[in-house]
Amino acid sequence: MCYSYWHIPYTMATIPPTKLALVRSLYYEQQLSAREISEKLHVPLNAVYYFMRRHAIARRSGALNSRIQFAKKPPSFSVPASLSKAQQRLKDIGVVLYWCEGYKQSTSHGVDFANSDPAMIALFMRFLREVCHIQENRTRAYVYCHDKALVAEHERYWQKVTGIPSAQFTKTYVRHNRSPHTRMKHGLVHIRYSDKKLLQCILDWIEEYKNESVGTQVVNGGTL
Repeated sequence: MCYSYWHIPYTMATIPPTKLALVRSLYYEQQLSAREISEKLHVPLNAVYYFMRRHAIARRSGALNSRIQFAKKPPSFSVPASLSKAQQRLKDIGVVLYWCEGYKQSTSHGVDFANSDPAMIALFMRFLREVCHIQENRTRAYVYCHDKALVAEHERYWQKVTGIPSAQFTKTYVRHNRSPHTRMKHGLVHIRYSDKKLLQCILDWIEEYKNESVGTQVVNGGTL
C-alpha cells in the first residue's frame, strides 16, 4: 500500500503531541529542514510532514529554504579578524578594484574580475590570497584572445601573472577583431572564484567604502 506525505500507517513511528513546542522551535527558530528534524527525532520524514500538517505548522517556501541552506553553508575563504597594515592596504586596493572592474550581480555564482592590465590582475590575486585566504582549487581563469594563433601564448602569460595552474584555465574565447588598434597585447583574463559568500562579502565592503567616503546621501541618490 502507498501512502502520501500526509498519511502514514499507524504502525509507522510518529511524533507525540508533547513535542509540538520542540518541533516549532526546530523548524522556525533553529531553521532546520523537515529532513533534519526527522534525523534529530529519529522518525521517518513522512512522520514530520504529517505532524506539521496536523498541527498547522506552515512550511517555508522553496526560495526561503534555499536562502537558509545557503546561510548555513560554511564559506570557502577566511578573512582574519584583525588585518595587518599591509593587509588592510591590500584590502582597500582589492575592494576598489572590484568596485571598478568586478561583476557585481548577487545572482552570480561568485567573484568575477576581468581586466587586461597584468599589474591589476596580480594585485587582485594577492587580495584574494593574502586577505581573503581563498581555496586555490576553487579559482578559475578565462582568457579572451583576438587571434587563435596566440591562444597558447596568452594562456602561458596569464598563468605566470596569476599563479593559477593551467588545469584551472577554462577554454579560451577567441574574438576575431579586424582592427589592430583595439587589440589588447596579452588579451584579457577573467578571474573567477566560485563562492557567492565571498562575492557578497566584497559587495558589503564596497557599500561600507561608499558610505564612509562619499556619504549615504550621495549613495542613495541625494546631494551633499
